Amino acid sequence: MSPIAKPVKRRRIKGDSGYGYAFIAVALIVFAMFTAYPVVSAFIISFQKYKPLGSNFIGFENYAATFADSLFWKSIKNTLVYTVLTVPVGLFISFAVAILILPLRKKTQSVFKAIYYLPAVASGVALSVVWLWIFDPMPSGILNQLLGLFGISNNNWLGSSSTAMFSLVLMSWLSSHGTSIIIYLAALLGIDESYYEAAELDGASFLKKLWYIVIPCLKPTTLFLLVTGVIGSFQVFQNAYLMTGGGPDNATTMVGLLIFNNAFKYFEFGEAAAQSLVLALIIATISFIQFKFMGKEVEY
Repeated sequence: MSPIAKPVKRRRIKGDSGYGYAFIAVALIVFAMFTAYPVVSAFIISFQKYKPLGSNFIGFENYAATFADSLFWKSIKNTLVYTVLTVPVGLFISFAVAILILPLRKKTQSVFKAIYYLPAVASGVALSVVWLWIFDPMPSGILNQLLGLFGISNNNWLGSSSTAMFSLVLMSWLSSHGTSIIIYLAALLGIDESYYEAAELDGASFLKKLWYIVIPCLKPTTLFLLVTGVIGSFQVFQNAYLMTGGGPDNATTMVGLLIFNNAFKYFEFGEAAAQSLVLALIIATISFIQFKFMGKEVEY
């Protein structure tokens, strides 16, 4: 190597590293501004009686008020019920649709993917307006008209505490599962064909192939969708806010909606920040439990 080769190489490496750090810096700045800073601010505000000018440090009073608030625990219970009723059913619907699409030709698969994913790109507000029409308590409401064919009388689906939660759950079941379907379909296409060929040589039926090949091979995908589904369900806000506003009698007040109301309706920013951090701790604990008990047999 010539004596002047080393300095030239070092200058090139430094230049490449500079471009790399520049690109990383953009992502770090965005992360710091829109993720790290709000989290740190929420942690600080949770110990304050927050005011735009001159906040007061009050220690753990916001956390004490949160744990003593019966509405907070009711919202946690509502959110938990909503999560238990929607996430497993959503996974099953996505898995079943992906299994039905899998044998189709590639172009036909693309058509069905587009159809099922289309609601995901539509405005959530527009979809809620459609669902408000479906749950209209008047005889003109679509659901009441449909049930009227079987002699069932009109029901105020969103205005009754006995049916409001079920209405939100039904809306979740029949709403978009496009993202989960596409992820399941990609995982199904990644299963080695030799597994199916060996099963056919042994005379395995469709259900046996499903049980002994497909479901075990999809465990990492199912765990991923389960964890992200539970996290998303615990953060649900839009449906409760637009469809019921949390009523009637707080039967559909989710914890996300409660935090929003405390912060931007009652301007109790300190208590809202404390509730946000408690919610984050609950979600982290549930995610840890899911990985602890369901991730043991998963190979990545």
